[in-house]
Amino acid sequence: MVNRLTPREAMYYFLDEAGSTVHVGTLVVIDPSAAVDGGGLDYQSLVGLTEGRIQLAPRYRQVVKQVVLGLARPVWVDDPDFDINFHIRRAGLPQPGGAEQLQDLVGRVLSRPLDHKRPLWEMYLIEGLADGGMAVLTKTHRCMLGAKSPELTQVLLDSDPSVGEAAEDLWMPQTTPSPVQLAVEALTEGLTRPGEMVENLVGGTGPVAGLRSLAQSSAAQVTEAISQVANAAPHSPLNRSTTSTRSFAVASVSASEAMRIAEHHGCTRGDVELAIITGVLRRWMLSFTETLAAADTVRVVLPLGERGAEGADTDVAGLDGPDAGWSGEDGPGFVTDLPVGEANPSVVLAQVAGFASRNAHSATRQSRRLNPLLPDLGIVPFGDMAARVFTSWNRHTYNLPIAVAPTPVSQRWLHGVPVRDLFLVPSLLANRALAITVLTYTDRIEFAFLGDHGVLPDLPALVDYTHDAFDELRPPRERR
Repeated sequence: MVNRLTPREAMYYFLDEAGSTVHVGTLVVIDPSAAVDGGGLDYQSLVGLTEGRIQLAPRYRQVVKQVVLGLARPVWVDDPDFDINFHIRRAGLPQPGGAEQLQDLVGRVLSRPLDHKRPLWEMYLIEGLADGGMAVLTKTHRCMLGAKSPELTQVLLDSDPSVGEAAEDLWMPQTTPSPVQLAVEALTEGLTRPGEMVENLVGGTGPVAGLRSLAQSSAAQVTEAISQVANAAPHSPLNRSTTSTRSFAVASVSASEAMRIAEHHGCTRGDVELAIITGVLRRWMLSFTETLAAADTVRVVLPLGERGAEGADTDVAGLDGPDAGWSGEDGPGFVTDLPVGEANPSVVLAQVAGFASRNAHSATRQSRRLNPLLPDLGIVPFGDMAARVFTSWNRHTYNLPIAVAPTPVSQRWLHGVPVRDLFLVPSLLANRALAITVLTYTDRIEFAFLGDHGVLPDLPALVDYTHDAFDELRPPRERR
């Protein structure tokens, strides 16, 4: 029996296209000088650690193999030529090795697509940070993450500093099925589900898919028109057509100070995080327009999390599932508006808190996790056509995705070296010029911004905007 991609995994696999980065990851910054006894990190120790740990996540040694004529979803097969040294690479920062050089390197790495002929992940050991630190960047295709395959950093980082011995790995790749074998398997399955096989042929990667292009175009136009009239997000450059060139930036603020701000204003720390992002977006928008109307907003999609109504369905990946410790993506969510037109930070915080509380409990503002089209009918369209329809259908519903890690992350170690900073790398789909992640690590709230360089060439400015927006939320006596 073949190990076929689930409908959701197949959807993410086929979402790869120009202007999309369907990979996610983590940027880990460490201080080698603080390693405990027996700890330390170099290229060889990172390779050895990874080689010992990925046996817990088999997909990191598997490739995606498509079925001829699009008869069925692709399958996971062992890579007979797996070479871990291809996936783990070294990179050095140019002088002076500061934050600007690190973020520029990360942006260039994230701009490159993953090689679909190999397991869909990469890791970079980044050396040459100005203070003697090092960084590790992971890049993993979103289709790989699931119940049996957590994000790579979750496998590598430890909750204590001890450096244990990895279990001996005697992995041997299984024989790869031939295209004929995959086709026969698909036809056999199709006999039990003929409706799905026909849909794969007509609406997926098969040769008949082109016959539906006219209907697809018409349906997309109707869907966009309905979305614009019924529940359209505000017009924004954040929804411009995007390229594959990425910019990356990170910023941190004190979690304990953010909690004091929340207590002072009678709201939650999550509200403070949203108010900071509102301040960042307001400053960015004022950098290219002279004025903002008081009623101007940016619509964002957020994980529902603890804001959800009692009894809400949260038993999904990204909240209570395998990604719960790290990733805040892909769970049930809701859309809310950030009042970027409001200049008073106290009013912004009050409005953000009110909007988020109301919209999280509104059935019309809630959305379940991203799903393949028409799953309740047992019809699962695949391939490039389905990806384009999904992108078009989702285009006008919000301006900006914000992934928030569902729980704070305590101190972590990488091969006995303490992790100083931990930033989540979001995915950036077509027609999204910016994506933001928020993770609380130890006593820091870590913001990461991934943007399209063509739309946001000034993305590094968002770092200073974050600090300024945070500072103006403090009580006057505590401001810098």
